[in-house]
Formats: sequence, C-alpha cells, structure tokens
Amino acid sequence: MQSPSDPAHHPGHVPVPALAMRRGARPGQPRPASRAALLATALGLAAVPVAGTVLAEPVPQTMNGVPLLPIPTYEETGLPPFMMPTGATALDASTPPGSTTTGGDGSMGDGTGTGSTGDGSGSQSMASMMGRSWGEAASQNAQTIGITPVALAATCQIEAGGCQTNPASSSTTITGSFQMLDSTYTAMMNSALARNPSLAANIVPGLAGKLDPATESIAAAEYLRQGAVSLQSNNVPNPSVLDVRGYYNFGPSYGTSLARSSPDALMSEVVSLSANGYKNNGIVPGVTTVGSWRTSVTSKIGSSASSAPVLLSNK
Repeated sequence: MQSPSDPAHHPGHVPVPALAMRRGARPGQPRPASRAALLATALGLAAVPVAGTVLAEPVPQTMNGVPLLPIPTYEETGLPPFMMPTGATALDASTPPGSTTTGGDGSMGDGTGTGSTGDGSGSQSMASMMGRSWGEAASQNAQTIGITPVALAATCQIEAGGCQTNPASSSTTITGSFQMLDSTYTAMMNSALARNPSLAANIVPGLAGKLDPATESIAAAEYLRQGAVSLQSNNVPNPSVLDVRGYYNFGPSYGTSLARSSPDALMSEVVSLSANGYKNNGIVPGVTTVGSWRTSVTSKIGSSASSAPVLLSNK
C-alpha cells in the first residue's frame, strides 16, 4: 500500500525532478544569480542577503587630492605691451607743436642756455621730465635742494625742448638738458654739494656731469633756489617759476629787475645783451616788451607751471 506522501498517491502532482527538467534545468545546477547580485559584484560591493533579497552594502570612498579643475582652451590675451611716451605730446598743449622760444646766450658770463624748441605746456612739463629715464632722480634732487619738481621740469622743458639731452654747439660750452655754462654749472654744483653732501654719491664728476641729466639737475635746481632766494630778499614774495625765469635765463644781474618790471617796459631797456643775444632770445630791441616775453615763457610751460612756486618752503 502506498504512503499518502507517495507522489503517485496524488494525481496531478509533478515530482520535483521532473519539474526541473521541464524548466530546462538539470538536477544539481546552481540557481542563476539575481540582477542585484551581479550589479554588486561589478561595483565591488559586498552583497548580503536580506529576507531573500540581495542588497549592496555601501563602502565610504576617500577623495584622493583636490578636484580636477577645467583647463581653458582659449587663454585671455591681456593688455598689449605699453611704453611710457617720452618728449612732448598733444596732451594739454595750448601752444601749437613747433612753436619756439629761446633762452639766454650767456654773454654776460652768468646766463645759462641758448635755448631750443619746446612744444609742451602746463602739466606737460612734468610729463616730459618724468618720461625720461632720469626724471625720477631729477625730481628727488629738486626736493633735496629745496625746490619744487615742477620748477625744475619747466626749466628743462624750456631749455631743451621737452627735456632732451643737448650737446654743446661749436661756439659755446652751454650743454645738457638744463643748458648751463661750464662756469655756472661748476659754481652751482659746488654750492649744492656743500649744502647737501649726500648728493655726491650718485653724480658724474667733473664737467662730464653736464651731459648726465640727473647730475646736471642738481646744479640747475641750486641755481633756481638761489634765484628764488635772491628775489625774496628783494621784495618778491614766494617767487614763481615765471618770476625766477629771468634770473635763470639772463643771470643774477637782471633777475630782480626783470621780475619787478612793468609788462609795458621794453626788454631791451631791462636786459642788456649782444645783438646775437637778443636774436637768440627772440627779442626785438625797442619792440619786445616784458609782458610779451612773459607770455612767450608761459606759452611753453602753461599757466599752471608758470605760476607754480619755486621753493618748497616759503620761509
């Protein structure tokens, strides 16, 4: 007699081995892994069965170094190379380019220069000097001597047409950016170095210093200082660049009289020069007035520089 548990005892019941054969599986073959288990294996995660379901166990990841930054394909080009302009430009140019005025010819032995073309004005005087490689040194020298840098800049603007370095002509010893006679240069350098010995550390010695603008600026600054002090002692308070211009241009003999003259006075009555001296300075005897001469100076350096004080301190 068959047992109730015997498969043959239950009609319609298919034995397990037979069922496996129907599904294409062979007895003893492992059951295929689930999709979740395969994914966990590919990701390197440990799979643990939970209630018949395979889950991936997360593993903390540590960042190795800083995140990668994007590398630009097109770099910014930036500004193109720029050079500071030198000499005169069209900035603040109230005087048309090419206009000229001239300095003294030194015929009295105490003047400074023959002068040359200049075509800047106002703040352009400072721009001309500071645009030179020696401009900063000259500005510092002016302040050490005790005068304003603008007074020194206006002088080289007038004397050397935009603070250029001018050699001597065949008939004179007047040279450099400040156009000084050998005798005047030597006397002013000696005076400046006696008052400020520290200036000697960076000068070109001897008359060769006249062709080094930074060195010559020391002598020129001292000459401007002495001119301003002289005018102060002759009742010209706080002398301006225009006031001192006559002293620098024509020498101490005419500095005070020219600064205190009426604009209507004739230049030939105030300043006594040779025929070439008048010509080189653009002065027509009996015609050119002090007022017109002052206007010619102002047109070269501008009204702001013309009226600027020479001395740093008016004491």
